[in-house]
Amino acid sequence: MTSVADGGRTTDPKQRPPLGGPAPTTVRTSRRVLASGRTFLGRRKGVLARLAAWSAAESAQTFLGGYCVARSLDDGFLRGSTPAGLLWLAGAAVVIAFGAPVVRGVFSQLPHLTEPLRDHLVRRSVVRALRAATVGRGIADTTAVSRLTSQTEIARDSFAGLVLAARSFVFVAVGALVGLMSLAPQFLLIVCPPLVLGIALFSSSLRPMARAQHRYLDADEAVGRRAEVTRTALRDIVACGSHEPTTARNRRAIEEAAAAQRALARWAAVRTLSVATAGQLPVFLLLAATPWLLGQGVTAGALVGALTYIFQALLPALHTLMTVLGAAGARLFVILDRLTGPVPDSTAVFDLQPAPDPPSATTPGVCVHPPAAGATAALELRRVRVAYGPGGRAVLDDLDLTVEDGEHIAVVGPSGIGKSTLLQVAAGLLTPDRGEVRLSGRPVGRHPSSELAALRTLIPQEAYIFSGTLMDNLRYLRPDARRSDVDGSVRALSLEPLVERVGGLDGPVRPDALSLGERQLIALARACLSPAPLMLLDEATCHLDPVAEARAEHALRARSGTLVVVAHRLSSALRADRILVLDGTHARCGTHEELLVRSPLYRDLVGHWNDIQR
Repeated sequence: MTSVADGGRTTDPKQRPPLGGPAPTTVRTSRRVLASGRTFLGRRKGVLARLAAWSAAESAQTFLGGYCVARSLDDGFLRGSTPAGLLWLAGAAVVIAFGAPVVRGVFSQLPHLTEPLRDHLVRRSVVRALRAATVGRGIADTTAVSRLTSQTEIARDSFAGLVLAARSFVFVAVGALVGLMSLAPQFLLIVCPPLVLGIALFSSSLRPMARAQHRYLDADEAVGRRAEVTRTALRDIVACGSHEPTTARNRRAIEEAAAAQRALARWAAVRTLSVATAGQLPVFLLLAATPWLLGQGVTAGALVGALTYIFQALLPALHTLMTVLGAAGARLFVILDRLTGPVPDSTAVFDLQPAPDPPSATTPGVCVHPPAAGATAALELRRVRVAYGPGGRAVLDDLDLTVEDGEHIAVVGPSGIGKSTLLQVAAGLLTPDRGEVRLSGRPVGRHPSSELAALRTLIPQEAYIFSGTLMDNLRYLRPDARRSDVDGSVRALSLEPLVERVGGLDGPVRPDALSLGERQLIALARACLSPAPLMLLDEATCHLDPVAEARAEHALRARSGTLVVVAHRLSSALRADRILVLDGTHARCGTHEELLVRSPLYRDLVGHWNDIQR
């Protein structure tokens, strides 16, 4: 028999990216993303033309803003003509006031770009998730929900910000440069070199900045996966004594996320330097070159107008562009790479330990325990295979198991390994993809539902208690149980304190007033009264202390029938006739002494349990 982790949570370590290792943005990836972007924008030339028309008005607004300030000084205030200066300033104010319709026009065109992009990415995400689940190795894409929700929304918002920032910078820069030339061509000799240098410095940092953003997203997702794995397998971590390796893996994931965050911060510093070079250095150079400019015949008004172009137009637009490109642009590039990339062969997910590919269906079962001659087995599983979803990784694969009538079997193994799935298959609640399940010698499918209910009882971890009397709850599986039988079940489970607290067996029970342990005791006492010969306990004692757990299992073992228990504690397994160990790669079945020799995982469990007992 072979078994693999529930839901395919582990993958071949050779196919798994290194923990925290950045997924570099290659030239091929850049070309693919940029080609997709050109195709997307090429189909929307009309929208781009209307957006450019509205933005052209912004160029005119930028030009007139600085030009009117210069003229208000040269033709007005500096010549002693206050009305002329005020008139030019009023013109600048009118230009600013007319900026509102321009902004409204720009935003009216923006949804015609952003909404189709989001819809396109959602469609690709759905196709990607479906293909990942149905082709190749059939491992479900665990990030599909994130892609469909947060990542597509981030892409849309980032794209909107990028369009606004790039459009604004281009048209504002055109208006500002034309204005500088109209005031004095010498301004271009001073402003353009640092402007070009800053833009070149920033452009050279875009690719490594995208790699840093990619690395950070990978590291952030790795931290989330490690947290989920640790939370899910917390019991097994404690039981196996694997605190230190689990802590080390979690620490590595957190340290990698911190390192990626620091790398992003360093590139943010480069962005700040680029803004200072392109936007603030021209101001310093203009002030330093003022004597030379005045000697060249440049007027004071033209100098103030040039500063107006830099402070009110170029510097804000440049700062916005570099901020958006450095943050939203990098996120957009990485997300587009993920959403538009090829469907992976498998979804890499971190788990406690790597599990190899499932062996072939011809792997012989090792858990067969044939019944005695002439006897009928209480439960038989023959070459059973179970997987969740078409093409999904098997949870149970090629499992052979025979449980004799009256036998006590304990099932142990890490969380998510298939223990609950095994009990659901045995109870007939889950039909295997392949193989046969027999109860009392007959296939499960041939038992009528009423007969199946009389053959087995499954007690889950979360006990079901309904509002009513305590007697009604205890007789739920056997309504005709005699009062003496109910009293015997109460004594066997030591339920007398609870009976007294609720006012006797006929007292009312409110489920929300009971502790989790009390609910489990009621469910176990109910199971003691059940006439079903096969009892299946899926960690049904996990909320009880060891003494109460031992008492409950002794009571269930004392009744006539067969007991299969998913063990919560190793002490529960030691009370069984045989123990089935599932470790994700093999199954080992035998007595305690046999498994100490044959199963490394079982030896680790026993060793850790002995350390705790000391």
